[in-house]
Amino acid sequence: MKNLRSFFSARETPFYYYDLELLDATLMALSSANRYGYHVHYALKANNNTPILERIKKAGLGVDCVSGNEVKIGLEHGFKSSNIVLAGVGKTDKEIGYAIDQNIFSFNVESIQELEVIDEIAGKKGKKANVSIRINPAIEAGTHHYITTGAKGNKFGISGEQLLESLDLLKSLSNVHFIGLHYHIGSQITDLNRFKNLCERVNHLQKELQAAGFSLPHLNVGGGLGIDYENPQEHPIPDFEAYFRVFHEHLKLLPDQEVHFELGRSIVGQCGTLVTRALYLKESDHSNFLILDAGMTDLMRPALYQASHKIVSLSEAQNTRQYDVVGPICESSDAFGKSITLPETKRGDILMICSAGAYGETMKNSYNARDLAPAYYSE
Repeated sequence: MKNLRSFFSARETPFYYYDLELLDATLMALSSANRYGYHVHYALKANNNTPILERIKKAGLGVDCVSGNEVKIGLEHGFKSSNIVLAGVGKTDKEIGYAIDQNIFSFNVESIQELEVIDEIAGKKGKKANVSIRINPAIEAGTHHYITTGAKGNKFGISGEQLLESLDLLKSLSNVHFIGLHYHIGSQITDLNRFKNLCERVNHLQKELQAAGFSLPHLNVGGGLGIDYENPQEHPIPDFEAYFRVFHEHLKLLPDQEVHFELGRSIVGQCGTLVTRALYLKESDHSNFLILDAGMTDLMRPALYQASHKIVSLSEAQNTRQYDVVGPICESSDAFGKSITLPETKRGDILMICSAGAYGETMKNSYNARDLAPAYYSE
């Protein structure tokens, strides 16, 4: 911690700091737990920094993309097109055409109309596109409603009933190859029973499709495995063993069927920290404000969906106080936590906002004309 304090103090804040050794250990744990031959695609939207992607590529993972530019980033970082999938509920014609030209592994199709558009664009190019159809299984993920994606009312995917009603149309499309189903029920899921429920829905629909004469060589069950935001030091690496075991024990796979995953947060979430300084301390009748130089422009999650990150102060004070920890942005939602107990803090003290490796830098922005926080790495 002493070396980190010296490293942090010598740099202008706010900035992101990445522990690449922890990332390597996480990737090793993921590989060790994957004893079932599952295919893992890294969800690029979580973090697309070059040193991060270099390690993920070296570990043998593919990438899951949600835009044409993410496909481009994946290719530029050396990921093979045969290991790239493209999801997203609103793919543009330009993105679809680009992905077809790159011969990506599969489109995760979100609607029947999108399926028809992909077929039309592929036909004009004289190509045949692999598609997996995303199913909304109507499962509550038990997380914040902004990061639930597989419940009734979510915009993602179609119902199993809609797919079964569209099988004749699917058979008539000559420029797409229906290779499997795709699911993703939400993010930051810590109750593994949610994934058991998913397996049951998958098994039922696949059985019906098999009876209808479809052979599906691939099954994509998404990601969503959560991390420990409350005690990141105690649990820096998720339990990949238990996660994969759920699917191994509860999925009823078709003959020779491959299983694909899309993990993001669980891989990179804990390796990133937002480092910031105390700017001001302000007492009022109701609150004791600790105002930081980092704000919602640097880490959007707390303002966007009331996410909680552990805050660690590098103050050497022995006494503690409770603070409402806030940022400098001209928005009341620019807050990192209320009544947070920290060592007594003074202006200039360094603080760390932990577990910021996922959906931190990829969401940062220049609102209020602020500078973008840079990144530093442990190597």
